[in-house]
Amino acid sequence: MPRPSEEVTTQSVHAARRSVLLEVAWESVQQPGAYVERGSDDLYRIPKEGLVPGASPAIVKESRGASVLVKLSDDPFLTTFKARLLCAQHNIETNF
Repeated sequence: MPRPSEEVTTQSVHAARRSVLLEVAWESVQQPGAYVERGSDDLYRIPKEGLVPGASPAIVKESRGASVLVKLSDDPFLTTFKARLLCAQHNIETNF
């Protein structure tokens, strides 16, 4: 306990503002970016060229289960380090 002549300082803790990451189904991906798949925790880098309508798909995924992707960034070439950091900040396991 401080003495009356001692100066006491306090520091308040403010809640950190977190952004919410967009979740989309595999079939609904319409924007390029870096995505993490829930379940497998794999990182997918989807460039704009991979989303050209009518073009041969650059990425094909077949699965019996529904795939949900979490968009980490608009930049498909986000560094692996930054991708892992974003996942850690949003409590997403990684497998990359």
